Amino acid sequence: MTQEQFRTITPHLTVSDAASAIEFYKKAFGAEEKYRMATPDKKKIMHAELQIGNSIIFLNDEFPNCGILSPKNLNGSPVTIHLQIDDADVWFNRAINTGAESTMVLENTFWGDRYGKLVDPFGHHWSIGSHVEQLSSEEIQRRAALELAS
Repeated sequence: MTQEQFRTITPHLTVSDAASAIEFYKKAFGAEEKYRMATPDKKKIMHAELQIGNSIIFLNDEFPNCGILSPKNLNGSPVTIHLQIDDADVWFNRAINTGAESTMVLENTFWGDRYGKLVDPFGHHWSIGSHVEQLSSEEIQRRAALELAS
């Protein structure tokens, strides 16, 4: 990838099985594999680059002896990667059908998005949203107050 093809921030994911993760992201999120570098023994992936929509993510296998651990070995992750796309239902259902687990049901939200959350088979958290309603800041605040009051 050239410098011009990157966004300012690029998520870099460590997983317990990078080859399987690449296949999952291809099926679930339509990722396109741009680059893969294996270890000299070809047993692990040291670095891979995937493109999802107009964004790049980096991916590598975990290397516990170097302190590089996946969410599976860390018993979770505090990070959520957000996908803002055209049809949340299609993307969310495709990810679930490919092996992700829903952690927040897909629904229309008070801020005007159709939004849900899931965790992929490798322990990474994703939120998926589509803008479905244009709202003013005041209307979002009003709706938030109503929702949070119940």
